[in-house]
Parts: sequence; structure tokens; C-alpha cells
Amino acid sequence: MNRFLIILILLISLTTKLFSNPNIQARTGILVDYHSDEILFELDPDAQIYPASMTKIMTAIIAFDLIKANKLSLDDQFTVSENAWRLSQAGYSSMFIMINDQVSVENLLKGIIIASGNDACVALAEGIAGSEQNFADMMNEKAGEIGMTSTNFTNSSGINDPDNISTVRDIALMSKYLIRNYPYYYELFAEKTFTWDRTGGEPIKQGNRNPLLYKNVGVDGVKTGYLAVEKYSLASSMKKKDRRIIAVMSGFETKNLRSSESLKLLNWVARRSCSCLYAFVNGICCLNNVPRFLKSVLYNF
Repeated sequence: MNRFLIILILLISLTTKLFSNPNIQARTGILVDYHSDEILFELDPDAQIYPASMTKIMTAIIAFDLIKANKLSLDDQFTVSENAWRLSQAGYSSMFIMINDQVSVENLLKGIIIASGNDACVALAEGIAGSEQNFADMMNEKAGEIGMTSTNFTNSSGINDPDNISTVRDIALMSKYLIRNYPYYYELFAEKTFTWDRTGGEPIKQGNRNPLLYKNVGVDGVKTGYLAVEKYSLASSMKKKDRRIIAVMSGFETKNLRSSESLKLLNWVARRSCSCLYAFVNGICCLNNVPRFLKSVLYNF
């Protein structure tokens, strides 16, 4: 009996250490199980944020909804306005479309999702709704439908506007809606490069700004963000075997912290999903996370 209690205490101690919440250097964050909606980690998840380019997830959703309803086609072409073009000249993330270019919805979506083009957002919004303000109304209506109670959209790109606000909880809800309803189009968020054959210049090849796509950890989306007032943010989703989780964090001080801290949280939940105590009780053991001396004890128990 004493031997059993010693092993049980060791396992409980190990499990507690593995499962203790990580110290994440962000202002706000949330980690949600996609299938059960269980909140696995939270850090002030209802604090107001400026969602920056994570706003573009909703811009894509509006287009996907219209395509599903046969009111829009990937082959439809929209004319680039001066409003859209000016964003490519202002130092923002851009697809680098030119005034009066005729650009397909498919290319605009790739420019938004992969290259994070603010100019592409405006071109798509104006093409769909006539003006960006009308498009923002569509975005807010959709946000209400999804249950994003703390969100207000004022533009299609998320660039500087004090009234374009959300929370990481709401961004997680929006990300889940995207993945659940549009798994085919969601694959665009995993594409690592997009090349635009621009007018009047050489083709421009841009990489996806999501740093976790390059880490080989099972991340297949969703969207980065940055504003000077908000610092760096990231909505991401990781799938391993049959499990998917969604993480949204904002307020990282640097781009490197956005990558490393997001990866830390995802690795933490991957370890957490393998409970040594649960496995021991059920006659097996998740030995990958067990120290060598304890493995020996378990094997000889």
C-alpha cells in the first residue's frame, strides 16, 4: 500500500507541474477546445482590444457567406478604387493593386488572407457593398449572429480606428465559425505564399505572416495583427489527430514574443492533453513526459 501511495503522490506532483498554467507575456488571451468549447486557458479574455488585421477574418467570412448563397463568385471581378489603392501607398500591409485594376474575388481573398493586404480589403468591401461603411454594417450584423457581443467593426481591414474593437473571446468565436462553416476556404489560411502579378511592375511574392505555420506543430491558420496602440496579436488554430484548439492572444510587445509565447501555449496544451495520472489509473502511462527514474518505478510496479 505504501508503495502505491508513493507512486500516486509522484504522479499527482508531476501532473500538477505539467498542467499548471503557463506564464504568457501577453495582455490578454484565451485558449479554447474547438469541439467541446472548454476554455483551457484564459488571461483577461474580455478586455477590450483593437483587433487590427484579425478583423480580416470577418471580411473573409462575409465573402464566403455570399459565395455560399450564390450571390458572389470567386471569378467575379472588382475595379480597384483610389481609396483602395491609397492604402498600398501608405506603408500598410498591401497586395499592391493599382487604380482601375480588375481583380478577381479569388485573388482579393488571397491578398487579404495570405498577404494581409489592406488595399485588397477595401477593394473587396467596395465591390461587395458599394462602400466600406456598408460592408462594416454587414460585418457587425454577422458578428451579432455569431454571438460576438463585445465587438464593433468600422472597417474591413482593422487599420487605425478607435471604434474598431473586440475581445480575444469574440475573435475565438469568429475563428471557430470560419473553421466550422468553411473548411474548404479555410485552407487558404494555411497557404504560405501568394504571388500577385501586379500592373506596371514585376510580380510580388509575399509570405503568410502567421509565424506558427512554419513551426510544423499542426497550426493551419488563422491571422496575425499589429497596431502601434495594441502591439502584436495572433489568432491561431492547431489540429493534432482528432483534436483542434483555437488560441487568440493580443498585446505582445514584440513580433518574436508573439511567435514564442503562442508556441509555448500550444505546446502546453499538447502536454496537458496527455494526463499521466489518468493514464496510470486506466492501466497505461504517457511516458513521454515522465522522468526516467519514475518510468523505472512504473515499469516495476
